[in-house]
Amino acid sequence: MKLFFVRSFIDNYIWILEHHKVCVIVDPGQSEKVLNFLEKKGFFPTAILITHHHYDHTGGILNIKRKYPRVDVFAPKEVLSKEVTFFITEKINRVEFSFFSFKVFHAPGHTKGHLLYYQKPYLFCGDTFFSGGCGKIFEGTSYQMYQSILLIESLPSDTLICCAHEYTVKNLSFASTLLPKDKYINQYLDISRKKTSILLPTVPSTLSIEKKINIFLRCDDEIVKNSPKIYDIKDKKYETKKEKYKIFSRIRKMRDFF
Repeated sequence: MKLFFVRSFIDNYIWILEHHKVCVIVDPGQSEKVLNFLEKKGFFPTAILITHHHYDHTGGILNIKRKYPRVDVFAPKEVLSKEVTFFITEKINRVEFSFFSFKVFHAPGHTKGHLLYYQKPYLFCGDTFFSGGCGKIFEGTSYQMYQSILLIESLPSDTLICCAHEYTVKNLSFASTLLPKDKYINQYLDISRKKTSILLPTVPSTLSIEKKINIFLRCDDEIVKNSPKIYDIKDKKYETKKEKYKIFSRIRKMRDFF
């Protein structure tokens, strides 16, 4: 299988996974560039996977369906589109079609019905998880987002993080204010700045890389817990699991105002 992307809006990525000219499209916020790409490559779409209902992830569905009326659309129930073929409920944990078989994870936080699609080694994580960061919480709770991040953390280390936005530089710039001497964060920030300066993508990254650079995966790291901007003596009253969540929640709130 081969992975491709189409840029959309200011910083969106529309992912396309292809095998023998048959492909899956993930979160098409716009259609024109996708349709041009498919025609140029000679790809035939068999399915569209939607992670959540925000327009920058769904806006291209209608026109793609007009061009390819037999393409199936898989989406959470919050997606208000007549073009959706299959609504993925909480009872569904896998979708299969053509050459593809995706495990579905329900990952509330960014939105209540956010989904992740995983076909090893590819994780299409929408706006739940980014390189160097995690998604803003709009509809879910902080604890739901925390649990969704733990789910991602449990996947194999070679998992490719196919997130929906180019946020790496901003995420790592934030992390560097909390851990200014962290070599992994600083090195990857420098690499990411160089890539974006010449319009190269910083994603997909791997989960093994994220465990080094993503501060939201390091909430039990003593260096993170003892950072002067994060540390709170009240945390000493809490058991390890609760302490880790409290640190996650605090960092997520700090990121909102960065």
